[in-house]
Amino acid sequence: MKLGVCYYPEHWPESVWAEDAQRMKALGITVVRVGEFAWSRLEPQRDQFCFDWLHRAIDTLHAHDLQVVLGTPTATPPKWLIDEHPSILAVDENGQTRGFGSRRHYCFSSQVYRQECQRIVNKIAIEFGAHPSLIAWQTDNEYGCHSTIESFSEDAKLAFRSWCEERYTTIDALNTAWGNVFWSMEYQNFEEIDLPCGAVTELNPAHRLAFWRFSSDQVAAFNQLQVKILREHSPQCDLLHNYMGNFTEFDHYTTAADLDIASWDNYPLGFLDRDSSSTDDQQKWFRTGHPDSSTFHHDLYRGVGRGRLWVMEQQPGPVNWAPHNPSPLPGMVHLWSLEAFAHDAEVMSWFRWRQLPRAQEQMHTGLLRPDSSEDSAVDEIRQLVSDLEKINKALPDKAARDCEVAMVFSYDGDQMCRIQPQGQNFEPLHWLLEVYSALRLCGVNVDVVPSTANLDTYRFVVVTNSVSIDDALLQSLKSTNAQVLFGPRTGSKTCEHSIPDNLPPGNLQELLPLRIVRTESLPDFAELTTDYQNLSAWRWREKIETQLEPAGTFNDGWGFYYSHRNFHYLNACLKTQSLNRFILERVRAAGVSVMPCEDGLRYSHYGPLTFACNYGPEPVTLETTSPFVVGNASLNAGDAAVFYTHTNSTSL
Repeated sequence: MKLGVCYYPEHWPESVWAEDAQRMKALGITVVRVGEFAWSRLEPQRDQFCFDWLHRAIDTLHAHDLQVVLGTPTATPPKWLIDEHPSILAVDENGQTRGFGSRRHYCFSSQVYRQECQRIVNKIAIEFGAHPSLIAWQTDNEYGCHSTIESFSEDAKLAFRSWCEERYTTIDALNTAWGNVFWSMEYQNFEEIDLPCGAVTELNPAHRLAFWRFSSDQVAAFNQLQVKILREHSPQCDLLHNYMGNFTEFDHYTTAADLDIASWDNYPLGFLDRDSSSTDDQQKWFRTGHPDSSTFHHDLYRGVGRGRLWVMEQQPGPVNWAPHNPSPLPGMVHLWSLEAFAHDAEVMSWFRWRQLPRAQEQMHTGLLRPDSSEDSAVDEIRQLVSDLEKINKALPDKAARDCEVAMVFSYDGDQMCRIQPQGQNFEPLHWLLEVYSALRLCGVNVDVVPSTANLDTYRFVVVTNSVSIDDALLQSLKSTNAQVLFGPRTGSKTCEHSIPDNLPPGNLQELLPLRIVRTESLPDFAELTTDYQNLSAWRWREKIETQLEPAGTFNDGWGFYYSHRNFHYLNACLKTQSLNRFILERVRAAGVSVMPCEDGLRYSHYGPLTFACNYGPEPVTLETTSPFVVGNASLNAGDAAVFYTHTNSTSL
């Protein structure tokens, strides 16, 4: 795993560039990302290009044997461009133009902006594409950040109408697919279709889903325009984009199809404080991040990148954008990095080299303080460099990350649940993370894979958020010998967001002879118990009609949990402790070797090595007779250790 950093030479006097490069190299950094927000310095006025400063900056990095990732600057169109073409600005669902003054102020559907992006990317690619230090390009920056995937502009409306006509061919087919006979929502032609906003009450879920798919396709098309140019002028370089955490507002698999690597930006403390609905979790993990947040995204984006994963931005200290911004527990910068290695990250890059004392991110920590003195993360990086050297010596040449457990992830399914949740306490990503956490507590590696993945190599597969089962997934399920667990809501809708004619789980009835005749969403106080190992459920439950015998029953007589051959259907959301016990039982029954752990301890396996990471809050002692490569058996909160795998290892 190479170490990297995000650097902004345009923010600092040129007199410090060489010293910065020297210090990066001395710290063990070998990869530097530059340029992704620099459009106003690269082209201060139309067609007046100023590339000399970036040439000097990249040459300085190259002189110190640093490799460069160059970002295209299209996330921040400059003021002169906005003044020339205000139509490129996005519009929110309330009709408010998203104006200049921060970033991501453009509409993916704007043909004018696409032409401008092609122009600037082409210029930069010709200018820098053959530089010997350049190893990769990053397209744009964090697609969709600040809820900018969907735009309700005039350009978006016209493009959406064309997209609908291409998808459905006739207006009658669209009306049928969307169920527009309901509430007299039928259209007479495609020119009548408006964007899904501004209605009196709930919008048609099929209309909203179509607009989400359209918006996602616009991102992929926008990205593809840049990819084509970069491939032409810089064919030797990898292409990547930096995705975000807890973000499902477009289908990353579609966009990633044109790229070589999936990278993502990891801010564990910010994600926890901004996104977690659990006060207990926020209190317990507020200095470490949730113990399964980072690894879930490593596993997800490794799948998005078809096996290639980078962490482009890693939190080194307090950030500036969360509701609260605490300092990480000592050791966490080191722990997060070792964990990324164990999940196959090729690069671990910190944001940023030096804290900027101006503008919106002046409170965001860097590796250096604004006065260039070292911040606390630097010592942990030095320890990391030493530990990585020990780990690499301990690994055989062809060591790899083996995995027997897979979780199928669907961006489409996630969106379907958000469009029509049927219960205000059902948050689809939180439920999926609960299941992922239960798998991780088994001490096993997990692959997060798309519906198109080959499932033949796995012993245990979980399908948690595939609300609509496409043909590719159905065929993979038919051919696999793995034990497959379906979660509630699986197969509950068609691809056009309607209830299947044969009732849920739709075409999964080819694998499981059951159907769902009633669903209910429940308030948190309405806890349900079963006579199956005294498991408890809440929030969502389904009534099953089938000749199969349930494994147990709820206290009101509804059946609980059904199996047929190698397929299993869980028809309720289990509470956390019940879910953990249930998943452990299913993983063991599938023949997967487990290393159960509790609370904040997590194991990851790479080749012959096991990585133990203690998120706390209490110290743990590892019971293993195997020798340690890094650390020892006593782990305080924030500590990590690496030892040779022993399947009987346990934690106290």
